[in-house]
Amino acid sequence: MVRTAVIPVGGEAVRLRPLTVETSKAMVRFLNRPLVELSIFHLAQQGIEEFYFGVRGYYNYRDIYDYFREGNWFSAKYGRKVRIRYIPRVETRGNAEAVLVALEYYDIKEPVLVIQGDNVFKLDVQDMYNFHRSKKAFITIALKEEAGDLSEFGVAAVDENMRILKFVEKPKRREEAPSNLVNTGLYLLSEDFRGFFKGEIGQKLYSEGRLDFGGDVIPASIESGLPVYGYLAKGYWFDVGSPQRYLKAVYYLLRHLTPYELEAEEIAPAVYAQGTSEQSRALKAKISDDIKTGAIKAEGPVLIGRHVQIGAATYIRNSVIDNYVVVGESCVVEDSVIMDRSYIGKGAVVRRSIVGRHAYIGEGAVVEDSVIADNVTIGEGAVLRGVRVWPHKTVERGVKLEGFSVV
Repeated sequence: MVRTAVIPVGGEAVRLRPLTVETSKAMVRFLNRPLVELSIFHLAQQGIEEFYFGVRGYYNYRDIYDYFREGNWFSAKYGRKVRIRYIPRVETRGNAEAVLVALEYYDIKEPVLVIQGDNVFKLDVQDMYNFHRSKKAFITIALKEEAGDLSEFGVAAVDENMRILKFVEKPKRREEAPSNLVNTGLYLLSEDFRGFFKGEIGQKLYSEGRLDFGGDVIPASIESGLPVYGYLAKGYWFDVGSPQRYLKAVYYLLRHLTPYELEAEEIAPAVYAQGTSEQSRALKAKISDDIKTGAIKAEGPVLIGRHVQIGAATYIRNSVIDNYVVVGESCVVEDSVIMDRSYIGKGAVVRRSIVGRHAYIGEGAVVEDSVIADNVTIGEGAVLRGVRVWPHKTVERGVKLEGFSVV
């Protein structure tokens, strides 16, 4: 049985900017809660109780610690007891070193599961562990078949027993990829993992600062003859490392998670609303009535957070609206995510976009295929297509922007 998970969070999440300019990628809002909370909840349901964040950088530590603390509140919310800890301030040189620091600092001597802070997944941990033990593996990597572009993944070639024979990190061309089996960043490490860095190969990697799992540790382990295996994961997995992948994951999970997993109840066909307080229930009832009478139109799947207000004649489809959002009259929100405490003015249109926290979209504005960061103001009548707006910026009323960033 696996009881312990380590979550290295150290990168700057450049591909997900501007959402991550001032926010840890693990804490970006996703289905109306921090992204990594879904992973912790999923693993806690399977008996994992100890979580260690291998954090590097001020924003990563501040955001994660200020929200999760030691995890004492988790049992009250989810009915699962967990304990959350953090590594000390160490300038780690890769995700493998972040994991190593956690293992050594807390003297962990048992197999551990490593997950990534910007992934959402469904994994049968016990089944993966049984496979890992049966193969007497040093590292077991959860693999998924990928039909599209492989250039942003590690790709593994395996034999008939799923032992990994070759591992190529981020092949530049399709022909350089040894298969279509990609590394999910979900690893089971044996209790011998720490000892690897006391040997000649591990010491060399450490002295050279080559301490990334995909780029350094996994290929070196394979080349040295250690048993590294691939476990073909059966559940879903998404690398939420870019706005496009973020939205793709949202669309999929809206259709496949249960109301319990969404922390919501169905108030209309495929329309789910959150909140249990008296005021939340009243607002949910109003939205439900408005949908039934046609005052507003909602085509699922739609997830609506707590204390949300939606104006008359508004149309919402395939979208997520977070807590404390106000959507004005005659708006259109399609294939989008509106994060918490944002304001969408009368007649505004938001399509295939992500709107960050505490944003203001002015009356009649159009936002399409764009990413709006936290605390941004979009003026009345402005039109943005394919634009990324950095935090705290203002786009003046009537401005038309297409295909470039506003820094």
